[in-house]
Amino acid sequence: MTEPLILANATLVLPGETRTGLVTLSGGIITDIADGTSVPTGAINFEGDFLCPGLIELHTDNLERHIQPRPKVDWPHAAAIIAHDAELAGTGITTVFDAMRVGSIKAKEARYGQYARSLATELLDLRTQNALKISHFLHLRAEVCSETLVQELDEFGDADRVGLVSLMDHTPGQRQFRDMSKLEAYVKGKHGFDDAGFAAHVAGLKRMRDEYGDLHEIEAVKAARRFGAVLASHDDTTSDQVAVSAGHGIHLAEFPTTVEAARACREHGIKVMMGAPNLIRGGSHSGNVAAKDLAELELLDILSSDYVPAALLLAAAQLGEIWGDMARGLATVTSSPAAAVNLTDRGSVEIGKRADLIRFRMRAGVPALSSVWSRGRRVA
Repeated sequence: MTEPLILANATLVLPGETRTGLVTLSGGIITDIADGTSVPTGAINFEGDFLCPGLIELHTDNLERHIQPRPKVDWPHAAAIIAHDAELAGTGITTVFDAMRVGSIKAKEARYGQYARSLATELLDLRTQNALKISHFLHLRAEVCSETLVQELDEFGDADRVGLVSLMDHTPGQRQFRDMSKLEAYVKGKHGFDDAGFAAHVAGLKRMRDEYGDLHEIEAVKAARRFGAVLASHDDTTSDQVAVSAGHGIHLAEFPTTVEAARACREHGIKVMMGAPNLIRGGSHSGNVAAKDLAELELLDILSSDYVPAALLLAAAQLGEIWGDMARGLATVTSSPAAAVNLTDRGSVEIGKRADLIRFRMRAGVPALSSVWSRGRRVA
């Protein structure tokens, strides 16, 4: 858009506070902010609804769900990407770091084939064609317990918008799945393994971790530096694991699984990100620490929708209730993730920032989203 647009009589979610006012958008950025309930001619009257920065999603499996909606079902990638983009826009997410696994297992029966490079190319091509509603970056999930991580990382470069690299280690019996019964239920449900297939799966992963794990961890750290991307840890469980993460220069921890790990993150200056579904459900589906517990202990900084895009706004509003501060709750999905990945042009309602904005009101304790703007353009 080029003509100014005024969003008036809104409850503005500003850094550290909420207050009534209006925002003017022009040329894709915020050009003015004023207090009061006045509604100038031609303005959109928010009637007191919240006007909040667009949500920033750092870790979502949603694109993978679209390209493979069922086991063994491969969906056309362009169609999947466009549908994923539209779904996120419809939930208030205006910036996403699309998670793609790098690090594969060659055996076909393992069902962890290589896909990230080709999918990223298709996504970036659609972005170049202005076919997408919101802003996309890449989040490479570097699986150290694999065979091909180094080769796959080498396929990415400066032009690929890699903003985040996370160190993933899904070796059975540790981190997310210390409880092997939880892992067994998850893997059998996802891949249809019988007892023998599950046992072979576990043995194969442990063998690969022994053979490649240390090298892959080193190479993933190097790759993040090469891309200029933020490096994140994943599923830290102990203070010792957090110390290793800090030694790598990690400043963002995805889903620490214990209070011990979250406290260690705070001591090392590492931001803690937890899953919005965990907060909404009241606990982790893997039996790990509850996000609500970390929030009440002042050990939670950022939320991720993880596997339910619509969870992001709802969980942030719930944090606002828990903390008694809506602006603080919403910061976990706006300004805090923006700061964690060094995005200085978005994440807050301030003059000069991108006009990525959402409108919602609370209904029966649930945020009802009504409008979404990306760079000043209405996208939902």
